[in-house]
Amino acid sequence: RKAGVVVVVSSGSEEEDEVVEVVPLSERIKRRVEAKRDAAFEAPKPGGGDAAGAAGLSASGDLLAPGCREPQGALVSSGEVSCGSQNGTCGAERPSLCPLPASQSDSADQFDRSLVSTASPETSPRPKKPKYSQKEREAICKAAWQRRKEREARRRQKEQEKEKKRALAKMLKAQRPGECQKYITVVLDPVLLQVEGGGQILSALQAVNYSCVVENQAVPCSITWRRKTVSSQMGEGDEWTEEPNVLVLLRLEEFLSMVHNYKQEVQGCTEGQKETLQSYVAHVMEKMPGKILALAVVEVESYFRSLGVQSTRRLRQASRDEEEVQGKRRKKKVKDFGLEITRMDVEEALVDLQLCKQVQVSFFESWDELGEFATMFTKAVAEAPFKREREKTGFSFYLEKGWCGGVKVDQSGKGLSEVWKRQIQQFNRVSLEMAEAIVSAHPSPQLLNQAYSRCSSEQERENMLANIPVRRGDGVTATSRRIGPELSRRIYLQMTSHDPDLYLDFTG
Repeated sequence: RKAGVVVVVSSGSEEEDEVVEVVPLSERIKRRVEAKRDAAFEAPKPGGGDAAGAAGLSASGDLLAPGCREPQGALVSSGEVSCGSQNGTCGAERPSLCPLPASQSDSADQFDRSLVSTASPETSPRPKKPKYSQKEREAICKAAWQRRKEREARRRQKEQEKEKKRALAKMLKAQRPGECQKYITVVLDPVLLQVEGGGQILSALQAVNYSCVVENQAVPCSITWRRKTVSSQMGEGDEWTEEPNVLVLLRLEEFLSMVHNYKQEVQGCTEGQKETLQSYVAHVMEKMPGKILALAVVEVESYFRSLGVQSTRRLRQASRDEEEVQGKRRKKKVKDFGLEITRMDVEEALVDLQLCKQVQVSFFESWDELGEFATMFTKAVAEAPFKREREKTGFSFYLEKGWCGGVKVDQSGKGLSEVWKRQIQQFNRVSLEMAEAIVSAHPSPQLLNQAYSRCSSEQERENMLANIPVRRGDGVTATSRRIGPELSRRIYLQMTSHDPDLYLDFTG
């Protein structure tokens, strides 16, 4: 045995030995396959066994050794080839010269089966009919592609919704107090900084970390505001929008001159068209349409104090030198501000301005106060959108704080008695002491209705609360009175009537 070749040695006679046949392994397998195929499709012929024996194969396809008439069952079953003995007989007692490994025999069997399947196309199974037709497969692929597109669209929609929520949260955060100041820029007119004390306004704004820029404005000495708006739509960048408020500084000389012109106009002594507070405001509104105007004036009180000193000058003259000094001061005042203006003149001009133009003027004693006012004004402008949104969420008549504020009620019900007391106080001519007396007698509306149901007549129900005592004050000053039939009747009608148009004060 070498390299897959089996050498079968047999005795031809008693005198000498000879090599009968050298059969490769592949040739043996091929013969075996052919024998099985012939046995499957053709009937056995007489003498076929002899011919097969001459060829080294039995009728059943078993391998025979040359010179033997019987199949070598041991050779086929064990995968071994037996060699002959000296006497020329073939049998199972002959020693095995070249056994084959079991793994090689198994591989040979597998190779036989593959050869049988390829060598006999008649016996191979027919190809199965496809489960789906071409159109059905195309429809399935199209439906799968459509589902994939829908999944992608839903995923993109969810991402867009998340982006919108993030942008909306960012916009709402930008409106909250404490954050809104970061998005406000104060725009100051350069003329304002040239005025005495104008630099203090800029310093006050910068001290609280407001962003300030100096730009030319339509109206000199004015302050406007610009907001960086955070969009709630994704993909849109931040934009700057102008706020509707504007603060204009009126110099003291200009303000007094406008008040004097109004006084002359009222008296009918005007010569030509002179500028008053009304005409000035109309001029500003033409240059800045749609703006909410606010005016500021500094050192008005100092001017009035100087007028007081001048009015009492004649009563406290001590010497001619003092008179000359006071005369020089008066002469200087007349030169700077024109005719003297009293507080009454200023008040009349301001009332006329408020009635005609709905514009108010704020007065400040110093430039420091004006700087503080500018910072507070800026904060109010920054928080205005947040306050407007908060007013939209609640009732217009409900105020959480203040003297007319509502009453908070927690989950445990604490505060309901105060609500019941406030409800009774809504009746005309009902004081806090009267409401407390009724609540102490009937702690809830349900208990009051139960008390009404126990009454036997209508008259008894109307007068049920009339004799409840009401105490006022403490000690010797304490007084006592009754609820009275009139309030008792009104409360009864309010609690039991089904008429929405019933007027409680005049019902008989």
